[in-house]
Amino acid sequence: MSGFPAMADLRDRVEPVPRRLRGVVGAHTVFDTVDAVYAWDTVKYPHYLVPLADVDPRYLVDEGREQELRRGAVRLHGLRVGDTSLASVARVYGGGAGPVADFVRFDWGALEWFEENEQVFVHPRNPYTRVDALRSTRHVRVVLEGELLAESHSPVLLFETGLPTRYYLDRSCLDLRFLRRTETRTACPYKGETSDYWTAEVGGRVEEDVAWSYRQPFASVASIAGLVAFYNDRVELTVDGVSPESESDLSQ
Repeated sequence: MSGFPAMADLRDRVEPVPRRLRGVVGAHTVFDTVDAVYAWDTVKYPHYLVPLADVDPRYLVDEGREQELRRGAVRLHGLRVGDTSLASVARVYGGGAGPVADFVRFDWGALEWFEENEQVFVHPRNPYTRVDALRSTRHVRVVLEGELLAESHSPVLLFETGLPTRYYLDRSCLDLRFLRRTETRTACPYKGETSDYWTAEVGGRVEEDVAWSYRQPFASVASIAGLVAFYNDRVELTVDGVSPESESDLSQ
């Protein structure tokens, strides 16, 4: 058993999205709906399905082709929005698809997505995932090849459903002799966009992009702003003298 709760097994479920959802290409709103649904094909997170009635028909291009998906037959559509043309990025479920008939599944990368007025990155937020950032006085040490990279008695612990606990440390706790900033940037649907990554190099061992930071995370995890976390299993990380259970790099 891992040291953190697993994702709820919700495969094949369809649930309402209780938020206004919009898809935007450039300056154009492709859809604007309060009747979208979540649909789970995997355990980790759902995808959005949008009512066809709430999609601006000016932007959909019927390609005249069909596919058979797990939930039923779909008709492939492209998007033509201003000077942008995207092929086969929308799938419209037909009448035989039960509860998702006449809904559209858009490829994530085809649009910018907004829940209410906040942009959503990477994938939809799972309504069954909880993310808590809690201040702590636990003693966290980060070591690589015998060298102390960071140490803190005032970390912020980030608990995210289905993932290992992450330990965010003040930058003043880092020994920057062993860390160099990189140009890597990533995004998380629950925390926002990263602002910094660091590679650690000690005694010939190099751990690329082993630490990261969010300068302006979402308000729900504001307490990690500017702090730095390390992948637990790529360094020797101890909490109150004990190593957390090693887990693979599932998320930043």
